[in-house]
Amino acid sequence: MYASRMSSLPPYLFARIDEMKGEQQRKGVDIIDLGVGDPDLPTPQHIVTSLCEAARNPENHHYPSYSGMPAYRSAAADWYKNRFNVPLDPGKEVLALMGSKDGIAHIAEAFVNPGDYVLAPSPGYPVYRTGTLFAEGIVHEMPLTQENNFVPVLDDIPKKVVKAAKLMFINYPNNPTAAVAPDGFYSEIVDFAKKHHIVVVSDNAYSEISYDGYQAPSFLETDGAMEIGIEMHSLSKTYNMTGWRIGMAVGNADILAGLARVKTNVDSGVFNAVQQAAVTALRGSQDCVKEACSVYQERRNVLISGLRDLGFDVPSPKATFYVWLPVQDCMAFSARLLNEAGIVATPGIGFGSNGEGYVRFALTRPVERIREALERMRRLDL
Repeated sequence: MYASRMSSLPPYLFARIDEMKGEQQRKGVDIIDLGVGDPDLPTPQHIVTSLCEAARNPENHHYPSYSGMPAYRSAAADWYKNRFNVPLDPGKEVLALMGSKDGIAHIAEAFVNPGDYVLAPSPGYPVYRTGTLFAEGIVHEMPLTQENNFVPVLDDIPKKVVKAAKLMFINYPNNPTAAVAPDGFYSEIVDFAKKHHIVVVSDNAYSEISYDGYQAPSFLETDGAMEIGIEMHSLSKTYNMTGWRIGMAVGNADILAGLARVKTNVDSGVFNAVQQAAVTALRGSQDCVKEACSVYQERRNVLISGLRDLGFDVPSPKATFYVWLPVQDCMAFSARLLNEAGIVATPGIGFGSNGEGYVRFALTRPVERIREALERMRRLDL
């Protein structure tokens, strides 16, 4: 009944986690969900108020622009200039997205022919792989290992793969490892992509979730990056707007034009009222972002300290709201946490073959629940 391409698609990791969590909840288990990276903090009130006002305006009830409202694209361009000192033409170098997942899922359809290779980090966001499979491309996993500080070693990519590669995904601050891009890494990517004529897609959804004074850069700050790449950004994590579905792709105008051509054929844009609220978020005070990071930092400190007290050797992340915990068997460890302690953690293998040996915790529950999770883990004698 299904198309043959469906056989190549794995079950979406987080959907399966939801099913397993539901099974335990039906048994009456008090679940502490540290699995999916969905902020528990509310969207800031000034953004919600802006949405309500915009939703009452009948002018916003029509089809939106495919590429995004001029006001939203200008706000996104100004935000990039203020935050990263990256100048952008809002008319050609900014494209509205229904969250960064939207752009990531569709970009391969614009540039990848059947049999072409896409270079994707492993472990990595699962949509890099599924978007490639929908375009009938071939995923080449770039291993992210602790020995290499969770950055890919470009020289390890086979020459035949490089020759047939059309697209590369990079993602820092990284999901799921929480690694940050080291100095010089983006310059290395630009040189590699120029030499081999590869389009680079930087997934920068976590740039604003950072700690201890660290500020994540944009790939587009790097000399030459605008010539060969684009960057996906999302308001989901920055402003606790995961359910609103709003983000942007920015960068090289020709690459964005390809993505836009795909999107005009598969969706009708982002609701104007949501875009107006996003303008409020981007142009308003960023104190709400600092406050959220302060909350996550406290949670990080509690979780890291507790895990170390339990005997785990785990680094303290500079960014994202994830903790990447080394374990012996990720599936067995995650299953035991869920079935014996009511704790949801994401098995690393769900992010690619190089995720084996790790589980990911998300800092998306209050400190009290994190402390309770640690106490449950202590009783398990892990």
